[in-house]
Amino acid sequence: MPERRNIAVIGATGSVGGAVLDVCSRLKEHFKVWALAGNSNIEGLHFLGASFQSDVLVLADPVAAATLTQKVSGRFSCYGGIEGLNAIIEDPRCDEVVFASSGTGTLPALVKALKSGRKVYLANKEILVAAGDWIMPMARNGIIPLDSEHNAVWQCMKCEKPDRVKNIFLTASGGPFLDTPLEDLEKVTFEQAARHPVWPMGKKISVDSATLMNKGIEMIEARHLFSLPPERIKAVIHPQALVHGFVEFVDGSVKMLFSKPDMRLAVLSALGFPERFDNPWDFLAPPDFSELIVQFRIPDEEKFPCLAIAKEASILGGAYPPLLIGADEGAVSLFMEGKIGFLEIAKKVERVLSSYRGGAPTSWEEALSLVDFARSTAFTI
Repeated sequence: MPERRNIAVIGATGSVGGAVLDVCSRLKEHFKVWALAGNSNIEGLHFLGASFQSDVLVLADPVAAATLTQKVSGRFSCYGGIEGLNAIIEDPRCDEVVFASSGTGTLPALVKALKSGRKVYLANKEILVAAGDWIMPMARNGIIPLDSEHNAVWQCMKCEKPDRVKNIFLTASGGPFLDTPLEDLEKVTFEQAARHPVWPMGKKISVDSATLMNKGIEMIEARHLFSLPPERIKAVIHPQALVHGFVEFVDGSVKMLFSKPDMRLAVLSALGFPERFDNPWDFLAPPDFSELIVQFRIPDEEKFPCLAIAKEASILGGAYPPLLIGADEGAVSLFMEGKIGFLEIAKKVERVLSSYRGGAPTSWEEALSLVDFARSTAFTI
C-alpha cells in the first residue's frame, strides 16, 4: 500500500472544501487530512478536525482562532491569520495543499506553498486572475485545477501537446436568469440571483454566476493555467451542465469531459493524478445516454455584459484583471445589501475600470493592492 499523504485543506468549511473532504473520507488509505483552515467558523472547523482526527486547525479571523484554541484545550495545534497558514505550509509534515477558499486573502500562502515545492490543488479563481503573471512562474511542479471547468480542460489536455490545441471551451449553465427577458432583470432580488440551477455555491459566486461574471473570470484564469491567449479561450452556455469543458485540436477533433455536475468527481480526478481512483458513489455514475439531450448556446453579452467586460479585461491585461476582481467584489456586495440593482453590477464594474489612470502592477503584492483599490472605489464611484 502506498504511503499516506498529509493533505492540508484551506477553505475546509466551504462547498469546495466539503467536496475535497468527502473524497478524502473515502480514501483514508491514501490521505490523512492533516490540517484544516477556515475563516471564522469555530464550530464547523472543530467538528471537521475531530471527524478527521487532524493535527492542525487554522482560522483566518484571529479572534475566532483564539476562541477555538481555548475550546479545544490542546487537542489540536491552533493558529490564526496568515501566520497560521504559513505555519501549515512551512511544516515539514505537509505534503499537499488544497486552496479551496475564495478571494485573494490566501495568495501569500499560495506563494509560499509553490516556492516550497508543495503539491498544490487550486479551486480559487481570484488569485490567478489577479496575480497569475507572478504565480504561474513559481509553479515548478504545476498547479492542478479543482474547479469543474478547468479540471475538465486539464483532463482533456493530458498527454496532448499544448501547441496542438486550437481552442478551449468553458461551459456555463447560464444561471437562474438564462431565459429571463432583459427588461425583467432590473427588478430581480439577491435571493433570486442566488438560486443557482445546478451547483450549490456560496452567495457571492452565485451572484457572479447569475451575471456570467464568473465565467469571464474563469476565462482569465484559464489563460494562466493553460498558457493560451484570450482569443483562444471561449465560453458556451450548456444548461444541462453535463459537459464541463472541451478542447478543440488543430486536426479538427474535439475532446469533451462529460460527467454529472458534482465537484467530488473533479476532486477525485485531481487527487488521484497520475492514476485514477475508483468512483465510490454509485449515484455519480454517468447518466443514462438512451434519451440524453445535450445543448450548447452562445452567451448573450448584451444581456450579460459582465462577460464582455471580463473578456476585455483579459485582452487588456496589466492592471485590469485585478481591478476586475476588486470592482466585482464591491459591486456584488452592494447588490447583496440591496443598495444597487442587478443590472447596476456591470455598470459599476465598468465605471471602476474606466476610471483607472495608473500603471500595471509589477509584483503580486501590487496586484493585491489594485484589488483592494478597486473594491473600495466601487463603493464610492
